[in-house]
Parts: sequence; structure tokens; C-alpha cells
Amino acid sequence: MKLSVKSLTITAALYWGGTVFFVALFNYLSPPFGKAFLDLVSSIYPGYKSVGSLGSVIVGTLYSLVDGAVGGAIFAWMYNAFSD
Repeated sequence: MKLSVKSLTITAALYWGGTVFFVALFNYLSPPFGKAFLDLVSSIYPGYKSVGSLGSVIVGTLYSLVDGAVGGAIFAWMYNAFSD
């Protein structure tokens, strides 16, 4: 059985982007929420700071959408390559 690279790319991008978006948004509304998680995310994405501003919510979400898409595409491609 093969995985759809396109479907997994979109799914992973939306899942990871949504996760970072909601944690960052809740941190923006209630600053102590998810601080450790956002500090970890800011250590991975260059230029992203977990300062609790609306701009950081947007930047973190964009980074995570791209990261999720790339990760999903690579995972699906590798799965299909090795499942034969």
C-alpha cells in the first residue's frame, strides 16, 4: 500500500501548523500557557521568538506549516520507497 504524498503533506502541515498556532494563540491570551513548548519551537525556527505577540503567533504558524509540509512529504516519500 502506498501513501499519497500530497495528502500526507497537507495533513502534516495543517496538523503541525495548527498545533503551534493554537499554543501560541493561547500563550498570547494567557502568557504562561505553553511557554516551555514555545521556547523549544523558538530554538528550532530561526527568527521566531516566543514573546507572546500577535506577530510571533503568525511567524511561528508560518514556520510550522512549512516544516510540517516538508516533514510529511519526506515521510510519505520514504515510506513509499521502502515499502516495496
